[in-house]
Amino acid sequence: MSKELKNIGRYMSLLLRHKPEKEHLNIDSQGYVLVDEIIDKLKISKDDLNWIIDNNDKKRFTFNSDETMIRAAQGHSISVDLKMKRILPPDFLYHGTSTDNEDKISKNGLIKMGRNHVHLTDNMETAYSVGMRYAKYNNKLWLIIINAKHMNEDGYEFFKSENGVYLTEEVPSKYFI
Repeated sequence: MSKELKNIGRYMSLLLRHKPEKEHLNIDSQGYVLVDEIIDKLKISKDDLNWIIDNNDKKRFTFNSDETMIRAAQGHSISVDLKMKRILPPDFLYHGTSTDNEDKISKNGLIKMGRNHVHLTDNMETAYSVGMRYAKYNNKLWLIIINAKHMNEDGYEFFKSENGVYLTEEVPSKYFI
């Protein structure tokens, strides 16, 4: 059953972050959907939903304060306002990717592509783990160290999602160490 629920969790992530129209979800401006609606659309129980949330290794989902609504914590390609407050980042942040992307990223920096933000972490192990997903084809990881302190001093804004991911609009390559 857990494998099936993990797959449902992946699908739920797709719906809440990128394609709510696929199940005709009524998503609000902050990315929330009624819990009862997601349970109905996914044909799962509240216990199943809780299992998906509790066992999601990236803690991608969050409830509102009374747990009647759910949303993805970050990673959206659809327009939502997560109501995040600007934060002071740590001195250094990390991003993992494949060396296949090195020329393009060295030239253009890290850009958000189809998402609302670039995703960064303050944990090198997390960057390694994420980067290996992209490096799995050539087995060559590129771990980018970013001078977030200088970026912030230069006026770039940083936010931190509820699940601990650091978010920014872009990371010009001049901030790579």
